[in-house]
Amino acid sequence: MDIFGFADFPFISSAQKYVERLDFKLDELFSDRAFEQIRKRGKDRVLSAIGDGIIHYEYPDRVSAEKELLSYPVARILVSCIKDSYLIKRYALSEAKSSYDLIKKLPDGGLMDFASEFSISSRIDERSYVMHCADYLRHAIREQGWKLINRKMNRGWVYLSKVEFARIIEEAVRERIESGLPLDVPPHICASLEDYLIEIRNNLIARKSEFSIEEFKEIMPDCFPPCIVHALSGAQAGLNLPHSLRFALTSFLLNIGMNIDGIIEMFKVSPDFDEERTRYQVMHIHGAAGTAYTSPSCATMTTYGNCFGKEPLCDRISHPLSYYRKKARKTYIQKNLNIMQ
Repeated sequence: MDIFGFADFPFISSAQKYVERLDFKLDELFSDRAFEQIRKRGKDRVLSAIGDGIIHYEYPDRVSAEKELLSYPVARILVSCIKDSYLIKRYALSEAKSSYDLIKKLPDGGLMDFASEFSISSRIDERSYVMHCADYLRHAIREQGWKLINRKMNRGWVYLSKVEFARIIEEAVRERIESGLPLDVPPHICASLEDYLIEIRNNLIARKSEFSIEEFKEIMPDCFPPCIVHALSGAQAGLNLPHSLRFALTSFLLNIGMNIDGIIEMFKVSPDFDEERTRYQVMHIHGAAGTAYTSPSCATMTTYGNCFGKEPLCDRISHPLSYYRKKARKTYIQKNLNIMQ
């Protein structure tokens, strides 16, 4: 792959090696005037991720392609300086989605190279792309249609169309980018990028306000348990949450008083959003069929692999709602004490 390919797919190992061979110091990338256009493009990548998504452009020459490639590490540094879990998820998802249209247009050999890049055992069998089931389970989207029972499989190998195979690679890209963030960035580099960071933070605040749940009664988002914070962050970033985690998030929010339309609005950024189906599911959990569901206990969350970011308070409770009540009560008492003082 040449520099034009590296600019399209800056997250692959060979692109990273190319950057490492370039003759400049890291500090120059974040302070030298010669790299100002690259820094601006890195900022634009992050802003696009917060907004409608990153768009790849045609590169008229090698210099333009190299600038595009270098904007990727700048974007990663900017995201890392902010250290916001929602931004990290949103950025990783946007980078992966922007590469998907390019990946699915690759010839068979190029797709096989991508599979090797992510240690995916695969081959082409007649008109199908065949992937080992262990790798399929590692990267498959957690949706009904992607369950292994719904796939054609022979002796441990799963058969996919080219589009499905590319979608698996997209998920592997997202996982790689997200797992690599935030980077440990020296404070002086973050300080040198402060003007860019201010603009990104402002856009991030505006974006989050679109999904604010503070307007619903007296809901206190700062008191959410870490598992719900994780689920909410993923939903707002547009990730396809596993069914069990989506149920846990929806039932929790309904249990504490969030309205149905607010929850549906929250899920609108999901890639496969269907308003009619989502409304039916939310109303069903709310009790439209006669039974209102309580959010899962901590034990159930752990069983389904949905216990994230465990804190000391988690050891003293057995249910996410108990975590919320305890923390909300403590916050309420502290707030009133401050008023009295």
